[in-house]
Amino acid sequence: MINKHKKFKYKNLVVLFISIAIALALWQIESFHEFLLDLGMAGYLGAFIAGILFVWIFTMPTALLILLTLSQSGTLSPIEIGIIAGAGAVLGDLVIFKFVRDGLSSEIEELYQEYGPKHLQHVLNSKYFHWTLPIIGAIMIASPLPDELGVSLLGISKMRSYNFILLSFFLNSLGIYTIIALGQIF
Repeated sequence: MINKHKKFKYKNLVVLFISIAIALALWQIESFHEFLLDLGMAGYLGAFIAGILFVWIFTMPTALLILLTLSQSGTLSPIEIGIIAGAGAVLGDLVIFKFVRDGLSSEIEELYQEYGPKHLQHVLNSKYFHWTLPIIGAIMIASPLPDELGVSLLGISKMRSYNFILLSFFLNSLGIYTIIALGQIF
């Protein structure tokens, strides 16, 4: 049985689809939502956990509610929330980055080379495409949208982990601070 597991080529794709299914199931549970909203009153810990949740498409709305609750409670400044939640977001992004860079990208590339059109393969292998991946990924991470696609682009671009951590922290902290500051204005 262990040998079959080692020979199965698309382990990471299966894990990806299973994690999406679990996230969708958790999203339907009301007590799970209430628990996450209670984190909004937990100060630094709440900000850190909200930062981790902020990067995932299924938990981003709840994370945003936690962050806005923290900013309205007045216990933390928007700068503190941005820095602490930014550190949490780095942890969430790093999980995605390692998953994509260390396995998923090679599985997708193998599937694409086997079944994908040849002209698109030429574009994906050009030096200009690989040069723009980090820029597009950074813009996506800095935006208030979930980070999965941006982090995936950085993972595909073979960016070093250390550079990714610094970039992710800066962009997430800036993006979260901007959202919190705009939330206080409105």
